[in-house]
Amino acid sequence: MKKRLTKTRRPKVRAAKRPAAVAAENPRETFTEQLGSFFRRNMNWFLVAGLALLLLQDIFGTHGVLAMHRSQVEARKIQQEINQLDKENQALQNHVKDLKTDPATIECIAREDMGLARPGEHIFKTQPRPADPAHPTAPQQQQQPCSSQ
Repeated sequence: MKKRLTKTRRPKVRAAKRPAAVAAENPRETFTEQLGSFFRRNMNWFLVAGLALLLLQDIFGTHGVLAMHRSQVEARKIQQEINQLDKENQALQNHVKDLKTDPATIECIAREDMGLARPGEHIFKTQPRPADPAHPTAPQQQQQPCSSQ
């Protein structure tokens, strides 16, 4: 007897559900859920961008490395000015001390500035020579030989 070949039916296999199909079946995600998933997906990029911004702030910000360098340079200049003013102040204090105690300094000031003379001395005042117009020079500073001891 011959066997009769019959077609057997295969069971229908359903295709795997695709994400679009899943999304279509699920109710829509809320905005906060979408936002949360966006942040989770892109967290590395946000961290890199945040670190880059912090680095830029540390270098170029108001209290950054460059501002600190400018402040240090300015502090050095100010310290030099302070040292110079201290030297000038010390010289002036010495001059005041000499004016109070040193008879030679007192005599020099009396002779030069006040035009006083010792008994028996004569003072002759002369006019300074006019400057040569062909050779203009800078005004000369008055020299005080007695006051700078």
